[in-house]
Amino acid sequence: MQASLSVLPRVAASAAAVGAVARDAARICLDLFKVMIPILIGVKILKELGLIVYLAKPLAPLMGLVGLPPECGLTWATAIANNLYAALAVHAALVPSMEPLTVAQATVLATLMLIAHNLFVEGAIAKKCGVGFWGQTALRLAGGFGCGLVLHAVFSGFGLFTEPAPLLFAPTPGDTGLGGWALGELKNLGLIYLVIASLVGLMRFLSRLGVTKLFETALLPFLRLMGIGGAAATITVIGLVMGLAYGSGLILLDVQQGRVEKRDVFSAISLMSLSHALIEDTLLMYLIGATLWGTFVGRLVFSLIVVAVLARIAPRFARPEAA
Repeated sequence: MQASLSVLPRVAASAAAVGAVARDAARICLDLFKVMIPILIGVKILKELGLIVYLAKPLAPLMGLVGLPPECGLTWATAIANNLYAALAVHAALVPSMEPLTVAQATVLATLMLIAHNLFVEGAIAKKCGVGFWGQTALRLAGGFGCGLVLHAVFSGFGLFTEPAPLLFAPTPGDTGLGGWALGELKNLGLIYLVIASLVGLMRFLSRLGVTKLFETALLPFLRLMGIGGAAATITVIGLVMGLAYGSGLILLDVQQGRVEKRDVFSAISLMSLSHALIEDTLLMYLIGATLWGTFVGRLVFSLIVVAVLARIAPRFARPEAA
């Protein structure tokens, strides 16, 4: 009897934790769906009118350079203007009308989105820390495309990841009628809720286990080698692991309090802009069949190299301070 009673608090605590995850995921999804549902309806209308191909045309030449179908330009454009979830929903809606992607192609597309997404919101966050909005926007667009080019060259050159990409989103067939399309999209939105809830729960679990702290400790030496020192290095690692909003918010606070040198801010924000939420966003890209070798390893190595170069050449172009 006593053993049974001793289990009850643990069961109650577990139930409370599950409930908290479910509520947090619901709040996140409510904000996301306000953006995503109008986009999905708009994409459906454009598909029915045969206008998708024209919307994708501006980015079609760039998509060809990284080995992607022209329709993927609309997916990346959605990510640039909105967020990764909206872009994934658009991608799932486009799948029935384009040729299947390989794992290599899915990885390149995922990397484009991971580096350059939600630019208006995240660019404003970076600007608050004293880093130029347009400079960071250009860095992320060029960085995303540059990393995509490198991955495409490596994958195609060595014949890697040529198998079909497993798409965990269920694409809605084009001939099911309006009701079938709506049901398919509702299923996708439900899947997004389950994914978000799983990610929220997983991140909390990893934090409890100390995995995120271990990850931070492993990255610190690399940042100091790049010249990001002191408090800025620690905060940058938090941004890399948890997200740009977390890291930039902490840097903004420390800049205001004089604890972070201004020369470190540019490098720290630039690195977080190119690679942030390394665990959460990387796991999200498994939904379109992307491989960890590109979305995590390739993206992180590319970002470290780019920022290491920028940290050394940027001071040459800086304006001298008034005496």
